[in-house]
Amino acid sequence: MEGNEKIMPLKPIISFDKLLKKYDALKTGDDKLLAKRAKEILEAQEPFPELRDGFEDVSLLDTHREVISLILQDVFSPLLSDNEIKAAALPYYNILFNTTNRFQEIINDAGPDFVPVIRNQEIGIDYILACIVILNFHYGYQLDFRRPFFYDIPDASGVMKHYRILYNADFLEIIPTDKVKEISQNDVDELLDHPNDVALWMDKIPPDSFITKGFVISNMFDVTSEHTISEMKSKLISSDKRGSTNFVSELQDTFSSFFRVPDIKIGFVNYDPKDDQFQPVYGKDIGSIILNGSEVKSCGKALCQKSYAKLIKEHTYFTISDVTKYGEEFNLIDPYKSLKKQGYKSAIFAPIAFNGELLGVLEVVSTTKNVLNGVNAKKLDDVMPYIVAAVVRSKTEEENLIDAVIQNECTSVHSSVYWKFQEEAKSFIKDQLEGKQPSFKEIVFNNVFPLYGQIDIKDSSKARNNAIQRDLMIQLSMIYDVLKQVYAKNRLPIYEELMFRVNNHLESIKEMLYTNSEQAIFEFVKDEITPIFSHLKKTDPELDKLILSYRSKIDMGTDSYYDHRRNYDESVMLINKKLATVIDSKQEEAQAMFPHYFERYKTDGVEHNMYIGDAISGKKDFAPLYLHNLRLWQLQVMCDMENEHYGLKPQLSVPLDTASLILVHNTSLSIRFRMDEKQFDVDGTYNARYEVIKKRIDKSFVKGTDERLTQAGKMTIVYSQKKDELEYLRYIKFLKYKGYFTDNVEIVELEGLQGVSGLKAIRAEILYKTDRSAKKTYTYQDLINTLKE
Repeated sequence: MEGNEKIMPLKPIISFDKLLKKYDALKTGDDKLLAKRAKEILEAQEPFPELRDGFEDVSLLDTHREVISLILQDVFSPLLSDNEIKAAALPYYNILFNTTNRFQEIINDAGPDFVPVIRNQEIGIDYILACIVILNFHYGYQLDFRRPFFYDIPDASGVMKHYRILYNADFLEIIPTDKVKEISQNDVDELLDHPNDVALWMDKIPPDSFITKGFVISNMFDVTSEHTISEMKSKLISSDKRGSTNFVSELQDTFSSFFRVPDIKIGFVNYDPKDDQFQPVYGKDIGSIILNGSEVKSCGKALCQKSYAKLIKEHTYFTISDVTKYGEEFNLIDPYKSLKKQGYKSAIFAPIAFNGELLGVLEVVSTTKNVLNGVNAKKLDDVMPYIVAAVVRSKTEEENLIDAVIQNECTSVHSSVYWKFQEEAKSFIKDQLEGKQPSFKEIVFNNVFPLYGQIDIKDSSKARNNAIQRDLMIQLSMIYDVLKQVYAKNRLPIYEELMFRVNNHLESIKEMLYTNSEQAIFEFVKDEITPIFSHLKKTDPELDKLILSYRSKIDMGTDSYYDHRRNYDESVMLINKKLATVIDSKQEEAQAMFPHYFERYKTDGVEHNMYIGDAISGKKDFAPLYLHNLRLWQLQVMCDMENEHYGLKPQLSVPLDTASLILVHNTSLSIRFRMDEKQFDVDGTYNARYEVIKKRIDKSFVKGTDERLTQAGKMTIVYSQKKDELEYLRYIKFLKYKGYFTDNVEIVELEGLQGVSGLKAIRAEILYKTDRSAKKTYTYQDLINTLKE
């Protein structure tokens, strides 16, 4: 039997015994006409006992087609065959027979090779559904298993139609075999707790443990309209519809089924009441028939008087059943002109309105005249509420997105200074309401103290270049090996010349990677190697495998070998993420101590700026105590970040080092919010010196040496005043007591920076803790030695 390979708990046997037993009873009944009819049917069946006993060979359905048709004649009335969509079937198996004329026409229209398959009947799900039938009808449990079944069948025009299936199982019986198992309530409870565990269901109710003897009657009903309405609702409710590439094409298919028209196209257009114009709906593949590629169109020009009145004024449908005929009255006027240019012959324009306000227009068009008209436009009444709801939600989402963009792009405002922006915004609105010319005043905070710190990834440029160099050498070596085998097989001079050039590129980066080397090699591979490999793949199966092996090692995103660079990039990303997480969480504690401005950003490492002072704290009184407290907090948190990094280091693909630096500024300064850069900068010429130092300090050297100022394993604190030196030495002494530093503390003088001199620095060796709860600590060198083991 077709379908015997399918593993199911029910083994199907086709039989008409249960139906024939009814004729057995009618044959001896009082109604002579029924008795005569029953006798005829039973006599026709009698020579073929297999029709009662049952059979698995599906070919017998064709062999006994006429007798089976006679047996089923009362169930399948010939008088209704041209109208009813009906067939006899086996449950859970794709076997249909004795179909009505109407059903056979539907199948024929779908195409010569079309086989109707029940939607969503995946292997596993149908096994469990069959088990539930057995639990109910054999074991006597009352489990709710009913679910709708559908056929999706295209018509002769290619429009997908949907048919709901209702089964009549009056002529089917379920018979246990010797494979059947006892089922307890505990077993049922376990099955209900694991509704998708097919293996468990198979264990409790094994395959072929029951026989279904008989057949079912499949009654089908065209539910295309109801189904498409439900489909539209689902698609329109989906929150990510704008981002979906398939949204419009899927919706067009649904509208085709809804209107039963194959060549439908839909579009959407926004309405701007302020300028009385149409605007595009922004989203993937969401176009507009009215706009036809234009960015905006005045409604007065996009519509004729009649369509303007219907859509803009009355918010009712405007239909054109025959564009050519319509053009005789409104020639050279839109929307006729636009529809004709695009080749459309009929159209429906449906206003999308909410609370009396027009939001946009749904456009439904076809290249066939009269298929869209004023009569079937009324069908839209059933779906317009969902379209309106989707557009209203989309508008709200768009407004929220705009607000978020403004917040992120224009006003990156920290909570500590948000009150100041609120004050200026309220003043702006007040001036606006009073009819004054409003202007958003500049946000300036005077007399605030800056704090700056960074944890920088040491030698990041060198590590990145090494990664690029190694990846390029590996890729070029792989290309050389492929070309070598290509040349051995096809001794063309061009292949030898390419090998020579690949070798030259290898030699050029063997010792050092120059600035332009990466781009030059990338272009060489893209322009010359890739086209040749593509050609060879098509012409030679052996080379195809070789080139496929090479391509399997190439990253699709970068189109290059991307192993060492990936390791480097992932390591940097993990370091940045870990360090940022630490300081972000600690910042909440610091803000609770005293409000201050804070910002941090990721580069090759993590940098942060803080400003504290009376101008920022608002109603809270500022005192120098809070500045000293924040400096101590900063020093301690940066030690915590260092510890987090070295706890992470053994997990990194590239064990990168970091170096920490704090810049101390002993006087207050002013900061101004720069609207062009959307961030705070120091204000004034003198204060600009502070920004210059920040930008150059981490590249500086110890005076009189070629030793870089910042070192792995040491906290570097740069300052210019003696009192700052004493303050930080005091903090280091305290934190050494708390287990953050060793006794190794030195003071060095910096080589003069451009325009800046007289800077000094404290370098304190950090203690690294492998276990935060443990007292044992390690110096940087101890930790390095441990990692090397």
